[in-house]
Amino acid sequence: MRSTIIIPTNNRLDLLQRCIESIRRHTESGAEILVVDNGSSDGTILWCNRERIPFISLSRNEGFPAACNKGMRMAAGDTIVLLNNDTVVSPNWLDNLTAALYSSSDIGIVGPVMNYASGKQQVHYPYDDLEEYQRIAATVNRSAPSAWVRTDRLVGVCLVFRRELMERIGLLDERFSPGHFEDDDYCLRARLHGLRLLICPDSLIHHEGSASFRRDGEEAQQRLVERNLQAFIDKWQIDPRVYI
Repeated sequence: MRSTIIIPTNNRLDLLQRCIESIRRHTESGAEILVVDNGSSDGTILWCNRERIPFISLSRNEGFPAACNKGMRMAAGDTIVLLNNDTVVSPNWLDNLTAALYSSSDIGIVGPVMNYASGKQQVHYPYDDLEEYQRIAATVNRSAPSAWVRTDRLVGVCLVFRRELMERIGLLDERFSPGHFEDDDYCLRARLHGLRLLICPDSLIHHEGSASFRRDGEEAQQRLVERNLQAFIDKWQIDPRVYI
C-alpha cells in the first residue's frame, strides 16, 4: 500500500525542511512526498530540486485548498495524507494512522493528536523542545486501537484518507481559500456519505500553529476566519462550531 504525503507551502523553507526531515526519518518506505509550492520566493523550489523531492510549482499563492487539490490530482498513492508544512512527525505516526483508516470500510478520514489544534485533537504533553517531543512521542505512538475515538470533525493540519474517498466526494471546496473551514467542510461531506471519522491518540505530531496565517497579523486572520465561517454556514445552514 502506497501513501502520498501532500505538503502545501508558501515561503518558510525552514519549516518545510524540518517537516520533510522528520518524514524521511520516521516514515515507512512506501510513502512519497509531494510538495505544492504556493509561489514561494525563498528558494523552496531550488531546495526541492536539489533534494529530489517531487513538487508542483504555482506562480502565485492560490491558498491551502487549491494547493491540496492540485496535489491530490497528482498523487499516486492509495492513501492520501494532507500535511501542514509547520509540522514535525515521529516514529510510527503514519503506520498507526493508516492502521486506523483501514480498520473498517466505513472509516472515511483519520487524524492524529497534536500540541496545537482546535477541538478534541489537542493534547497536553510537557515538552519544551523537539528533542523532548520525540522522546515523548516514542512512548505515545504505540499502536492502541482501543484508544481511537470517533469524532464529528478533524483539523486539516493532518488528514489521512483513501483515494476512494476523494473519488467519491471530490476535492476540497476552494470557496474557503486561502484557508479555514475547508477541513470542516470535507469532514461533513464524508459523514454525509455515511463514513466515520477517527482521532488516533496513538499518533502524536508537533504542530507549530498557523505559521502561514500569522504572518498577515491576528486581525487579518480573524477576518478570514469570520468570512469563511459565514461561507460554511451559508453552504450548509449549520454552524460548525457545534462540533468543536
